[in-house]
Amino acid sequence: MSRGNPYKPDRNESKPRGIYRSRRLSRQRRPRQTQDLDPPSSSPSPRRLRPVQLRAVQPNSSNPSRPKPIPLNRSSGYLSEPSIYPNLKLPKLRTINGIPIRETPLGNRSRNHRPPAATPLSQPLNPRRDNSPRRQTRRSTVPTQSEAKPKRQLSRSQPAQTGKSRRSRRSKKRSAGIWIHVIRLLILGVGIGAIAGTLLSVLDPTSKMSMRSSEAAQENPQESPTNQSITPILPLRQEISPLKAQVQTLVAKNPKLQPGVFVVDLDTGAYLDWESHSIFPAASTIKVPILVAFFQDVDAGKIRLDEPLTMEPEMIAKGSGDMQYQKPGTQYSALEVATKMITISDNTATNMIIHRLGGIQAVNQRFLSWGLTATAINNPLPDLEGTNTTNARDMANLLYKVNQGELLSLRSRDRLLDIMQRTVNNSLIPQGLGTGAAVAHKTGDIGSVLGDVGIVDMPTGKRYLIVTLVKRPHNDASASELIRNLSRTVYEYFNKPTATPTLNSMPISTPAMMVSGLLIGLQGTIL
Repeated sequence: MSRGNPYKPDRNESKPRGIYRSRRLSRQRRPRQTQDLDPPSSSPSPRRLRPVQLRAVQPNSSNPSRPKPIPLNRSSGYLSEPSIYPNLKLPKLRTINGIPIRETPLGNRSRNHRPPAATPLSQPLNPRRDNSPRRQTRRSTVPTQSEAKPKRQLSRSQPAQTGKSRRSRRSKKRSAGIWIHVIRLLILGVGIGAIAGTLLSVLDPTSKMSMRSSEAAQENPQESPTNQSITPILPLRQEISPLKAQVQTLVAKNPKLQPGVFVVDLDTGAYLDWESHSIFPAASTIKVPILVAFFQDVDAGKIRLDEPLTMEPEMIAKGSGDMQYQKPGTQYSALEVATKMITISDNTATNMIIHRLGGIQAVNQRFLSWGLTATAINNPLPDLEGTNTTNARDMANLLYKVNQGELLSLRSRDRLLDIMQRTVNNSLIPQGLGTGAAVAHKTGDIGSVLGDVGIVDMPTGKRYLIVTLVKRPHNDASASELIRNLSRTVYEYFNKPTATPTLNSMPISTPAMMVSGLLIGLQGTIL
């Protein structure tokens, strides 16, 4: 037993020494890594690097573990001693001045690829990078700084294929430019047409009278008339000259009478105007705008059709109607009072409706808000002196608005026309109508004036407005005959197949002018 260090095992002991022996043996058996060294050159290199090409090696006699590089035969360009490795396919190296160079493989060359400048094989490489053929191919395709400039020059002088693509692009740009010019010309033509149509509509003297909306008057009927527009709203086109000549003949036969007549064809806008701006005593025709104001408040929810209205003593009026014979304090429904005001022209019912609407002043403000400049109530009914006034144009404007549904809802308009169709006195306008015609009208009769206003529906489907007011000597019966003749003449004219002027003879409306101007502008642009 050894007397040495107790912690250090004896060399003669086999088990502990096996560990160190195995480590030594593993070091001895580990093969030594071989490196391909460059052939000695005249200029010493700081680092010995691995070349790019594969080289066949043979054992070195002096040191078998270290391979010996095969020298290059500079005359033939092949590696020397090829017989040692008969199955090895050695590439032919390209040399410049006897110096082998690297080449880019043909498989990685594109059609328009220009090979880079040759570099000597002895140029040192980076040993840290992988020198595999794939890595070499990638590095060989990356241009250096010296190669960047020739490539940019090459891109400026493009091949024929690039020239074809340029020509195709130019042709596309030219086609797109043509369409842009066409669109610009179309827009210019539309603008010129719109301007031309606007100028034509402005220069047309018969189209200066435009329609006006009355929604503000419906919402605020008690508003001051100074804030309301009072421009006439009838869309008049062309006056009917043949019909006016016939009316002139009838008026000439009655020199003692002074009529005011206004007729409008609601389908075409053709009209007849005979002293329509002359002011006349309204008589009972004033009850038509009062009825319109009544149904306006019904639409606004201010009046209920079934609410009771009490007949006060100061409201009772003489003249037409049967309510004057009832006891004061008698109650009627609002709809019944309004119906009696029109059908039997009850003056007491008229005074009750005026009181329910807020009085004479409030009703007159309502009239002004509708554009009725000559229509006003100055005294309660009966107005035998004729202080309540109107004219034929105001009544025509009112009936037109009622017909168009501008002042009333459709339901209230239908009720109003139904009440007017039940008028008892049918001795004036209805006497001049043919079989099958219907009329919603209201008459007015005092000693100095006789009148009738209404909307006529013909069997042919045509609808027209007619207003006739005639000043006369006191209770002259010839006035009623004149109104009947006027009604008959108008009806017979409209009942003809070519009664109203055609669109070619009438001035074109503003929308039609705009359309025609646009078409002219587009046609001129295309041509």
